[in-house]
Amino acid sequence: MKYYIGIDLGGTFIKAGVVDENCKVVAKASIPSSVDGNDEALAGRMVECAQKALAELNLTIDDIESVGVGTPGAVDVKTGTVIYSCNLQFENTPLAKYVEERIHKAVYLENDANVAAYGEAIAGAAKGISDVIMITLGTGVGGGIIIDGKIYSGFNGIGGELGHIVIDYNGRACACGRKGCLEAYASASALVKMTQEAMEANPQSKLWEVAKTLDEVNGKTAFDAMRMGDEVGKRLVDDYISYLGCGLANYINIFQPEVLLIGGGICKEGETLLAPLREILKTETYGLESTATTTLKVAELGNDAGTIGAAMLWRMHEKK
Repeated sequence: MKYYIGIDLGGTFIKAGVVDENCKVVAKASIPSSVDGNDEALAGRMVECAQKALAELNLTIDDIESVGVGTPGAVDVKTGTVIYSCNLQFENTPLAKYVEERIHKAVYLENDANVAAYGEAIAGAAKGISDVIMITLGTGVGGGIIIDGKIYSGFNGIGGELGHIVIDYNGRACACGRKGCLEAYASASALVKMTQEAMEANPQSKLWEVAKTLDEVNGKTAFDAMRMGDEVGKRLVDDYISYLGCGLANYINIFQPEVLLIGGGICKEGETLLAPLREILKTETYGLESTATTTLKVAELGNDAGTIGAAMLWRMHEKK
């Protein structure tokens, strides 16, 4: 059995997993990532986390084939460099080189959202599918694009910023500096903000029964109020799904992926979310009735998607 390491690098935690040749995560570890902006020390922490995961199986670095890393930010895949990442204060950081010097194995580097999409495409809800788009609805709207089985990130490594297509010109301000981005309307954070605004404007709404204070609002609040028969909650859900559907239709019209995956906590709503989205896509996507259409599904690997996708990055380099 061959083993690979997948590392998910975050601003708060480093997560590492041992992945076998069947794309199964067989051991995991997690340690804090903060090292006060010292990039080489952070690389050392990444190796430490990998070794901790290996120890769960009584394995060592000598027992693995390669290491893959998913990191926030723009990545130059060819050189293993993080061009820029505001969260981790990377700027032209040769992260793969730093890790290789400490682990003495081939290290492959990619954007974290891209490796999560790749993980779902090779072992998750889109297993065996060559053309896939995945978005994650969380603090922002992240995602990845898989074309012909390979991650697409543009000529400069920063393509695939799926949360920053504009759906309402001069609309809500987005953290990226633009206005009207999908992220400002369809992220979980955006839904929370819209719900809080609706609560303040509608003190009699059942939203206040679901969340006793504005601070207790989460992505489920509007859906729960809707299920209680609350009209304000229903309008919020309808608006949210409409915004999200607009963004998904744009992706399909540009890329026509075979499968479009949605991840994030809001997806626990299941068909309450997916059924109306499918209706929007029927009318908003380009094509004839006889044309094969994109399948909309919920991502299924959770946090393991990034671990598996990172661990299997060697496959794409092998194909080149």
